[in-house]
Amino acid sequence: MCKKMTNTDKSWQKFLHPETLKGNLIHIALFISAFEMFKDIIIEKPKTFFSNGFNQDGLILSDSYKTEVLSKSKSPLYASLLWFKDIGAIEEEDIEIFNAIKKHRNEVTHELIGFVSDSKKEFDTEQFKNLIDLLSKIEKWWLINFEIAINPDMMPEDANIDEVIPGPIWTLQLMLDISLGGEPEEGYYYNAFNQKNT
Repeated sequence: MCKKMTNTDKSWQKFLHPETLKGNLIHIALFISAFEMFKDIIIEKPKTFFSNGFNQDGLILSDSYKTEVLSKSKSPLYASLLWFKDIGAIEEEDIEIFNAIKKHRNEVTHELIGFVSDSKKEFDTEQFKNLIDLLSKIEKWWLINFEIAINPDMMPEDANIDEVIPGPIWTLQLMLDISLGGEPEEGYYYNAFNQKNT
């Protein structure tokens, strides 16, 4: 008769299993990296929209950036999200989704050991998916309403916008495939890159 495992036993099992530990650490690291990428993109796009060129310090921001974006919140990130909501790129529900994503990001960042060693704590992969979906929604809106609006010739006439994968999403997908074993075979992208450059 098998001994009934306690929560402590389950926690040690979770922590000591090499594949489980490695998988949890990779998932959490990718989630935190994706969150930081999301923040950078969301803050930078309104800056690009309200820029008046460049100087040695980077973008020259118009006064409208302060009144149209930064005035919405003390946080540049939330100010930018609210700006995206006001121009129709996202909805209030998307900001609520982001709040849940941010909450989980804070949990895994501040309680990392717990998430890899406590049987009662599990990384929420749904929040990772929500983060990628929200980033993809904003990136596609930006592509259609900003980049293509400025340069219609950048998209072939027969292109299907629903099939376009924005650059940051493509980067995240590569990271996930390579680190979590989603490649057609191990080292697929690396080997393909090396063959192209030899």
